[in-house]
Order: sequence, then structure tokens, then C-alpha cells
Amino acid sequence: MNLSKLLLVLLAGSINGFGQQTPTPRLESLLAEAQQAQAAGDYAAAANDYKQAVRIEPNMAQLWANLGLMQHECGDIGGAIESFQYARRLDPSLYVPNLFIGIDSAHLGKAQQAVPYLLASEKLNKNDPQAPLALGRTYIALRKFQAAAYQLERATSLDPKLGAAWFTLGIARLDEVEDEARTMSEEGKESPFSGALYAESLAKQARFSEAASLYKTLLDATDQPPCLRSDWGFALLRARDLDGASAAFSSELSAHPECGLAILGQARLALDGGDAAQVVKLLNELWDRDHGFVESNVAVLLEGLPAEKASDAAAALLGGTNGELPPDLSSALMVAFNLSGQPTTEPGSAPATAKTDALEFDGAERTAQQDYKAGHFEQCARRLGAKQAVLNTPQLRLLAACAFFTGDNQAAANAASILMAQSSHSLDALYWSIQANERLAFDALARFQDLEPDSARSHVLLGDIYHQLDRPDDAQAEYSKALALAPGDPAAMLGLATVYLSNNNSAGATEIAQAALLRSPDDPELNLIMAEALVGERQYAKAEPYVNKSLTGKPQMLPRIHALMGKVYAETGRTQEAIEQLKLGASSDEDGSIEYLLARLYRQIGDTKDASDALDRMKTIKQQRNARGFKQVQDPDLAPLESSASRPGAP
Repeated sequence: MNLSKLLLVLLAGSINGFGQQTPTPRLESLLAEAQQAQAAGDYAAAANDYKQAVRIEPNMAQLWANLGLMQHECGDIGGAIESFQYARRLDPSLYVPNLFIGIDSAHLGKAQQAVPYLLASEKLNKNDPQAPLALGRTYIALRKFQAAAYQLERATSLDPKLGAAWFTLGIARLDEVEDEARTMSEEGKESPFSGALYAESLAKQARFSEAASLYKTLLDATDQPPCLRSDWGFALLRARDLDGASAAFSSELSAHPECGLAILGQARLALDGGDAAQVVKLLNELWDRDHGFVESNVAVLLEGLPAEKASDAAAALLGGTNGELPPDLSSALMVAFNLSGQPTTEPGSAPATAKTDALEFDGAERTAQQDYKAGHFEQCARRLGAKQAVLNTPQLRLLAACAFFTGDNQAAANAASILMAQSSHSLDALYWSIQANERLAFDALARFQDLEPDSARSHVLLGDIYHQLDRPDDAQAEYSKALALAPGDPAAMLGLATVYLSNNNSAGATEIAQAALLRSPDDPELNLIMAEALVGERQYAKAEPYVNKSLTGKPQMLPRIHALMGKVYAETGRTQEAIEQLKLGASSDEDGSIEYLLARLYRQIGDTKDASDALDRMKTIKQQRNARGFKQVQDPDLAPLESSASRPGAP
């Protein structure tokens, strides 16, 4: 924040009218000294000057507010809140005290207490983006992600160049995605919607064979996301099963001709085969159907191609020698293929699709359904969106799908939100909300990177993305760049430690985590990293206090933490406690290792039945992994355990 804009008394003469007509020479001198100290960045000296000033003129709210600002800059948060509270009692209409009581209360972990002050500050100054930015951050702390997104969108509209607001908006959207994904895993773990999301995440990690295998298991489900066979086809294509991909796309179009993803799949196959003219023909067909669909999905055409081949393919399509592309389609392709300047739309907004005249709502569901079947998604979304508040459940489902396919992610998220309000356990509502909010998050984070391309936060963001894509060397490089720009940055240190740990560099993870814990000793994620690193080095007793501290972390991390605690207990001779912890952590078992350890511990206490049951669960987990295409690298030798567990009274 620019403090010069927030200080309420800058000149000694400006105090006239606030309690005394003629300021004392001493007060004038103190205010001048405070200004000079603040301009030089010596906030402690400025705070001292203001403390003396309020003794001379204790009933001037502006002086107390300025004192609070200087205390805030010095890190004296408790003192700042007291000063702001005093200023607010003297004059409740002042913007700065309300804003900073809220900001500082949230900083102290009192988010709920912060909200009324931030709401008051927002009402007092509707043009400053700092109030909605602070509200957005506070709502994130309260896990009210939709409310956070609303406030952060207000901040970006007030100042489109405020990088912090775009970054925080992206994080709020991702937090909402994470929260809803956890709900999906709890309420619909076996559903095709959950399976499709998991398969998509595998594909994003370049685990295409696994993704294809999982998609295949979902194809016969009655209730499933649209274009599932097309997603399967793209996974097969990226796994180099071109015949399988071609069959998948053809099968999709036979049953669902509206599925533009299948046409894009056929275009990709034609591109791989060198038939650029066919690609142009198919793109023109899609463009005639729905501009927004092409703009928001055509980038998939070049995904996975080496940079040189992708550049050559884009040049061939845009060169005009393989058929005529409309100018607006050419422009859309240049943006999608990152060959031109700025995008034609604002992040998170609807694409610049061709508009039609106003549509009548009479018979809207029937007509919108016809639009959907014809692949006219933007028209379908407009018909239903005009009466969104009165739509029933089938209409909202249709609106979410149409809006998403035409690239209007905000409308898709809104429709999904209303659908969840109507049906709190709707898995398709969760599915569309997750999909739309993920896109909105990346739009916001892309805008942030445009504004701050070489900031520490930008490098941390890239590091996080590379880590999710299983590119540890690239992730490590980005986190290192962030630390070079901002030594000691908590997010960069956490990211680097995480990458070291996932790359089996326990020593490196321990070193970074130890340094970070000196600054934030109670941070649950850092403690978890430290615990896992020490367990990796077989230092179980040293790991235990760190595991205990990590228990205050995110709810979705608790199964993993309990499993780690179980391993610590198992290796330190507390068998029964280990069993209880491992049972609490069983839901995090992705490879059967937790069930294997449980079986071993049950055998130690002579419980052969539970040992046998644990082995059966382990086998089931492994079979499920193999069915999804996981490669078997190393499995424990089960023969001794199985034979002993099957003998009555085995020790």
C-alpha cells in the first residue's frame, strides 16, 4: 500500500479545525519530523513522533490513525490495533482505521472479527481496491471461497493492474476447487464424475496410459460427464494409440454429434497425418457452430507436440495454402497458439462469440436442448442464462454444460452454484463447478503473471505448476529463482523442500525445512515435510514431534498425517497405537503400503483374521492401480506374510 495516500495528516497546518485553531510549535515540529521519518522509511522514528503528538492533541482521530499506520509498518500489530481503535472511537467514519483493524485482526488469526471492520471500510470508500482485497483474503482464511472470489473480482475491477488481487483471486478459485474435489471424493468417490476428474489429472501429469485405462472403465456408466469418449480418445492419442483414438472419436460422434471435442480429436489426427486441409475444414465446421468453443478449446490441437513441430503446424494452418480460414478464426487461432499479442477477452469473461438477436424464453429448455444438440453452446447458454434464477435442475445442468463448452466459465460456475443450492449432493454440479473454477483460477493467475512476470510469487506459481506436472528439475529451478529474488520466502522454501522430498532428496528437504521452521515453527505443512524427510532417513523418534505439529493442517491432509504417525509408532515399538493411526490414515493408501504394514502389525499381535483382511485390501488396491495402467516397480515380498497370516495362532 502507498502510505502517503493513507496518512491522514501530512502537514502541520492541516490540523486547524480539528481541536485547536493554532497548533503549538512543538506539535508542528513533531508532525514535520514524522513526515520526514516516514519519507525516509524510518517508521519507528515516525511512530515515536506520532506518540508524542497524540499526547499533545489526544482527541484528533487522524493523528491516532497515522500512529497506527506507523506501528503497523514496524510490525507492532497489537499497538497498531489499539491506536486504530482509539481513532475509530473518536471518528467512526474514518476509512483507514476500519481497514487496518480488519487487516491486522486477520493477520493475528482473528478472521471472523476482521470481517465487520473490512465491510465498514468498503462502505466508507467504494473506490479503493484494498478493502475488497483484504476482505477476499479474510474470506479465504474463513474458507468462504465464493465470497472471497466476489470481493477479489471487485478489487480487480477497481484496479485491473493490481497483481496481488489477481494472484489472490486465482488462489481463492483453486482453494474452492480443492474443497469441492474433497467433497466429490467423499460423496461420489466411485462416480463417473469423480473418475473423469481423476483421469484428467493423470493426463495433465502425462500419465496418458493410466488416464486412458481409467476413462475406459467409465464409458458404460449411465450418468456420466459429456464427451467422455473424446477425453478417452485424447488420452489414447497422447499414448500413441492412434487407431484406438480414431475409433473413440468416431464412436463419440456417432452417439453425440454435438461433441466438438471429438471433432478436434479428428483434426489432431489429421494434423499428425499431415493433412492440413482436413484440419482447416474441421475447424471451419466448429467455428460455424460456436466461436467460443473453438476459442476456449482449440489449444488442445497442438498439445504434446515438440515446440518446432507445433510452430510448423500452426504456420501451415494459418498460411492460407490449405483452405480458407475466416479472419476472426485466424485471429482466434493465433491467440490460442500464443502467436499474437494480448488475448481478445478479459480473463474469466465470456469469449468474443458471434451474438444473435434477443431470444424468446418460451419453451426455453426444449429450444436450448436443440441448440446443445447442434453444438450451438453460446446460444444455448444465452437462452437459459436469461432466466437463470428460475431454472429447474435439468435446465441448470444444461446451462452449466453449455456455458462451459462455449468458454463462459463464470456463467458455468454460477449455474453450478445455484444447482448445488437446489441439490446439495449433486455430483454433476460439483463436476461443473470444479471444471469452471479451475479455468477461472488459471485465467486470474495468468493475468497476475502478465503483471508481475519476474516476481518471486510468479516463480513460486510456476514451480507449483511444474511440481504438479511431475517436472521436479523445472520446479526446483523456479523455486530457486523465487528465493534469489526474495530470500526466505515461505512459499518458495516450502515448494523447494517439497520437491526435494518427492525427488527422494531427504537431506535437502530437511535442510530447507529446518531453515523455514526457524521463521514459522508451527507451520503444519513445513512440519509435515520435516517429518516425512526424517522418516525417510529412518529417524523416527526425531520425526514424531513434527508429525504432531502437522496435525493442525488442512483436513484433507489428515489421513496422510495419521498414516505417517502410524509408521512412526510402528517403528518405535507402539504396535497398538500404530494400528489405530494407520486405520485413520487408510484412505490415503494409494499403493497398498499402509494395508501391508497393518497386516504385518496385526500378525505381530496374533490377529490373523485382521491381518488376512488387510492383505486382501492391499491386493484390491494394487489390482485397481494395475487396472488404471500403473506400472509395477517394486512390490513387497508377500509370501512369508501371507503364509504366516493364514496359519491359526501364527505369532
